[in-house]
Amino acid sequence: MVAVPTSTESRAAEILSRLELTVTKRLDGLLQGDYRGLVPGHGSESGETRPYVAGDDIRHIDWNVSARSIETHVRESIADRELETWLLVDRSASLDFGTASMTKAELAVSAVGAVGFLTAKTGNRLGAVVVGDGATRVVPARPGRNHLLALLHGLLAPSSARAGEDASSGTTELGAALKHLVVPPRRRGLVVVVSDFLAADAWEQPLRALASRHEILAVEVVDPRELELPSVGMLTVVDPETGRSREVPTNRRTRERYAEAAAAQRADIADRLRRSGVGHLQLRTDRDWVLDIVRFVGRRKRAGAQR
Repeated sequence: MVAVPTSTESRAAEILSRLELTVTKRLDGLLQGDYRGLVPGHGSESGETRPYVAGDDIRHIDWNVSARSIETHVRESIADRELETWLLVDRSASLDFGTASMTKAELAVSAVGAVGFLTAKTGNRLGAVVVGDGATRVVPARPGRNHLLALLHGLLAPSSARAGEDASSGTTELGAALKHLVVPPRRRGLVVVVSDFLAADAWEQPLRALASRHEILAVEVVDPRELELPSVGMLTVVDPETGRSREVPTNRRTRERYAEAAAAQRADIADRLRRSGVGHLQLRTDRDWVLDIVRFVGRRKRAGAQR
């Protein structure tokens, strides 16, 4: 008997096939093969020291050498041939939402695929911590395309269908999930955090602790309806993580107040990420995420060239 794939499985296969083609053809072409520009960073093996110059990363200061020479020195590092990348992926119910070309979950998977497909082809190891509504799953770091595809396929499943999770089991604790990458300490490398960063818990401190050891890229996924309300009279809104609903009148004053609050919320998220010392890339469901990544890489390269 031949198993007939369900509509969900067929859609997942279609999305993954399109994603791999997009990353390997379009994105890789626009980046001209320089995938390291997506998350620039050094390797983890210690190299030679040299005097500190303005613009150097203070995390690379060698305090022992600096104390002996009475001059601040930084230690260069040798790029690893085999890079280990860790992903922290928010797959809470709040991401099963989208009013544009895709859901936030599909956009998050696109971001994961961009990192995965561009780095997996060189034999690099990829691991993940997947957090969703009361459950956290750790996927060990392994190399290979099949490992990546299995991870992406699992991320595409609705939140309520993954590992018996209950989509209404409560809010996501992003800070607690980050601690899975802090303790036990992972091999120095790249960490990409993909989330809408709407978690109510304190995630800034563990993110800062993680940034003291790794190069971090925070990918914020946003839907335009989270930034402004439509004018549709009385609107019923439901919190996907708690199940609570509320009737909201979408008059002009309410829409203005909502837009102001949403803008302030996003500004606060950006400020907290900046204070944590991580790279910040915002992707939206109503924009071309490939071009947003390319622009981000361009800005990082220009900033590095000016140091």
